[in-house]
Amino acid sequence: MAINPSDAAAAYRAHATPVPGTLNAPAAGAEPPGSSFLDMVREGVQETVKANKAAEQLSIDAIAGRADLTDVVTAISHAENTLRTVVRVRDRMINAYQQVLRMPI
Repeated sequence: MAINPSDAAAAYRAHATPVPGTLNAPAAGAEPPGSSFLDMVREGVQETVKANKAAEQLSIDAIAGRADLTDVVTAISHAENTLRTVVRVRDRMINAYQQVLRMPI
């Protein structure tokens, strides 16, 4: 999967937080909620957990005869896709960290 460098730079710019004490840093507490990279990752993980819980509940309902099989398959597929996305983001973050560690000083 190829990543366009300008898209990566735009994504970084959109989620970058300035270092406190620098000229471009906002005043303490001025950052709007949900704008940091940590918030983005946290929301992704929470979405994954919710999707997995919904899939589990639908599976239980299907066993009891209260849910349609199509809904169960759709929920499980959605849960699998969200989990796969979180794992890919984690792998890319680990890869980026390892590349930083390999940089010469």
